[in-house]
Amino acid sequence: MKILAAGCLHSNADLIEKLAAQAVDENVDLVVLAGDLTFGEASTDNIVGPFVSRGKDVALIHGNHETFAAVDFLARKYGVTNLHEGSLVKGDVALFGCGGANCGLFQLSEDDIFYHLYRSHNYVKDAKKRIMVTHVHPAESMMERFSSFVKGSEGVTKAIHALKPDILLCSHVHEASGLEETIGSTRVINVSKVGKVIEV
Repeated sequence: MKILAAGCLHSNADLIEKLAAQAVDENVDLVVLAGDLTFGEASTDNIVGPFVSRGKDVALIHGNHETFAAVDFLARKYGVTNLHEGSLVKGDVALFGCGGANCGLFQLSEDDIFYHLYRSHNYVKDAKKRIMVTHVHPAESMMERFSSFVKGSEGVTKAIHALKPDILLCSHVHEASGLEETIGSTRVINVSKVGKVIEV
């Protein structure tokens, strides 16, 4: 299974078109959008549509620049999957997630972040491969060191150790875009802006 994952799109139409074209060129099976799809909910136009119109399945979460309601609206409008407290299973691969962040316009507490991840993980706990999707990156990670004001999430780190997903796809800290590291047994990938193709 091939996944194209990206985040922090901030309604950038040129970037979204480029990623949608890449999804076709790379023949991916799924597009994952890891939050901050808008810029303060100024517009929800042409964020999901360019991927769906090219025949791509999409799973998404909200970031700290939009509400759950905004992303749920997009999910319902385009018939795609909102992973916040939800899940998606494709063959042996299952995705679960939590949107929002511990800072910004639409905040969640660390306890809430862990709770939402734990709850959505219940849907996929028996899957052969499990991918966790969050907007915010983990606390005590290399990614956290790339910014002096965008801290990682203790709730995400706690979920990594408790749930042991195979992969975590996150975004949020733009300066760490493309960075990969390992926490416990989990491969952690910051997919912010540039996008990343992952084969599972």
